[in-house]
Parts: sequence; C-alpha cells; structure tokens
Amino acid sequence: MPLVSVIMPVHNAAATLGQAVRSVLGQTHTDVELLITDDASTDGSMELLRELAAGDARVLAEAAPEQGGAAKARNLAIARAKGDYVAFLDSDDMWLPAKLEKQVAFAATAGTPLTFTSYYKMEAEYAGEAADFAPNGRVVWAPEHVNYRDMLVQDHIGALTAMYDRNALGTRLMPDMPKRQDYGLWLSIMRDGADARALREPLAVYRAHQANSLSSNKLALIPFNWALYREHEHLSVPRSARALAGAAWNSVRKSRI
Repeated sequence: MPLVSVIMPVHNAAATLGQAVRSVLGQTHTDVELLITDDASTDGSMELLRELAAGDARVLAEAAPEQGGAAKARNLAIARAKGDYVAFLDSDDMWLPAKLEKQVAFAATAGTPLTFTSYYKMEAEYAGEAADFAPNGRVVWAPEHVNYRDMLVQDHIGALTAMYDRNALGTRLMPDMPKRQDYGLWLSIMRDGADARALREPLAVYRAHQANSLSSNKLALIPFNWALYREHEHLSVPRSARALAGAAWNSVRKSRI
C-alpha cells in the first residue's frame, strides 16, 4: 500500500487531540505515518502525544523549537514526510474510517496530484469517536473539479480532506502566513498547472466551533485573503478585489451549513 504522511499541527488541543489521532490510527488504510508538531502547548497536549506515540509507532510527534503558528508547525511536519502522499488533519477534526482507503484508490486514477473530498460538519461539543459518527445531513459538498481560476473566488478544498502526491509534486510547504496558509498551498500547486479533483463522498468531519459573531469572524479573514492575493499570488488590485468579494460571499454561504 502507498505510504501516506498525515500532517497535524497542535496547539493547546488536549480536549480533542485523542479523537483526531485515533481517527487516523483507525483507518482501514493502515500504511500511514502521523507527523505531529506541537506548537508550544501549555495544556498537556505534548504529554498526551507522548502517550499516544508509546502506544503506536506510527505516531511521530515532536515539539516545535518555539511557538511559531500553524504554518511553521505544519511545515516542520511536512519536512519530515516520507510518504507517497501527504494528507492533512487538524487536531480538532476527524476522518471517517475508510477515508484514506477510498481517497488513495481515487487518487490513483484521478489524473491529478491534488485530490479532496466532501466533509461533514459536527457540533463543537461532539465527544464520540469517528467510527461512531452518524451522518447528520450537514455536508459541505466538494465540486468534482476545480482549477486555479475557480479557487481564487472560493477555497473549495477543506484542508481536512486534502491530499497531494509527493512523487509528482515533490515536498510542497505552506506559505508562512498567520492564517490561510493551507489555501495558499492549494493555490500554489494549481498555479503551477495542476487542477484538483474531488471524491464527492463525505469522508471527514469538521468541528464547527462556536463563535461570538459569525460576521466578525468572516471579516477577520479579509486582510489574510488580501495578503494572499497580493503578496503570494501577485494579483492586481482590481483582480484581488474581485476575488475577495467572491471569497467573502462564498464563505458566508458555506458557514450556514
């Protein structure tokens, strides 16, 4: 079976970390390495990771030399990857048991080095395991095919579902941004000529955290999207503005699921 390197950044995630890790270790595709970087947690996350690593040699956890944010934590893990594929899961989300088995099979015939899937949304308080999750109708459906132009007006790829072919693309790191670094990686891959294709079955579960204000959360992403368009994608001001308007609308629409 192809080896899949799973990238997981951690920062003060002890409450959900075990669920996330077990959802990877419980995959029907067992040839995985779970590369975790703890970003200076103070809630016992690193201690829990040591326990999980002692119980399964596929858990490869390390502490970041200093707190540097999600992009640096992810990139430290990506740099250690040995797999044929690189996949991503945050420490508060989960994969359904057959996610990798189905996605690896799909990737073998998709004709593109970047694949993703649909995913469910769950409440923040969900305390069960991935294997016990019951489909709830809250699905973020992935489009079958997206290209670079499509992605500029909406990030169609849920990071918890993304997987890239390291043999085809090499080791690709995320841009060092405080937020939206995953979006930046997908755009960079697609700007270089690769489209992305989706297995439309929901195979992951995203934890929808409660927020004080939905609109303020969406507004808070505006400067990060703008920096991504202007500084990393080098778009003109008019083109960046059009992309930003489309991204804002689609983000609000998706949040209503």
